[in-house]
Amino acid sequence: MPPVRTSMTPVEWGMLIALSLLWGGSFFFNGVAVKELPPLTIVFARVALAAATLHVVLAATGRRLPGGREVWLAFAGMGILNNAIPFTLIVWGQGQIASGVASILNATTPLFTVLVAHGFTAEEKLTPLRGAGVIAGFAGVAAMLAGPDLSVGGAPVAAYVACLGAALSYGCAGVFGRRFRVLGVSPLSVATGQLTMSSLTILPLMLLADRPWTLGLPGTDTLLALIGLATVSTALAYILFFRILAGAGATNISLVTFLIPPSAILLGILFLGETLEPRHIAGMALIGLGLALVDGRLVRRWRRANA
Repeated sequence: MPPVRTSMTPVEWGMLIALSLLWGGSFFFNGVAVKELPPLTIVFARVALAAATLHVVLAATGRRLPGGREVWLAFAGMGILNNAIPFTLIVWGQGQIASGVASILNATTPLFTVLVAHGFTAEEKLTPLRGAGVIAGFAGVAAMLAGPDLSVGGAPVAAYVACLGAALSYGCAGVFGRRFRVLGVSPLSVATGQLTMSSLTILPLMLLADRPWTLGLPGTDTLLALIGLATVSTALAYILFFRILAGAGATNISLVTFLIPPSAILLGILFLGETLEPRHIAGMALIGLGLALVDGRLVRRWRRANA
């Protein structure tokens, strides 16, 4: 297995920025859908439609999902860690806090990822520079959360804890997903397999908890939000996610969460009536500093220039 790089190429940075925009949009789509539908129904619609979309892509490109018990167990684990748990926790949290706040809390994923990767991988150990970057990024998140949140009025602590729990699950998924490099499974197959297994996992829970046959038909805005959530913010996004993960590693892919809040907050301001305060701008500046430190390339260039 080729070694995991600690920095990214310009192409990988481009894919990371595109991924941040797609996932930033997911918080907006969640914010629209949660007004009419319960969390598990939203999550099932998201993963099931995304899985169906990727199965069509597989068929159109003449490919098929691999067989074997080990691969499908890995799909199941990834589906739970990367879809079922975090999607449900975030949507539930967004029922009580604004989309921008949820995306900011999601930006703690790199902290969890670095710690998990340090404990469970040989190549991605915590370094002083990465540690400083995570601290700076966390300080930025804290600065953005200081004072009233983006929503009107207060929010239960449980909503914040739910979004942080989702970040922890994403961090575990980033490390767990590295095994697909060893198994030789393509990014498209991984995305399709995990979404298929997460759909099967969530279906009985959704039927039991939400009783969807008792719900009214959602409006056009909600239906469009579900389609966008599934096809753009999930199907396409996960193809990019696994391509970056395969080459750049778990800690680098987690940097996407530093880039998600700006797009999520902007969409919330434009379409959901949220507001942006100076503390959020200051927080995003610290997050940018943290991202640069975790990647390390600017620091290494500075050191070479002053050697």
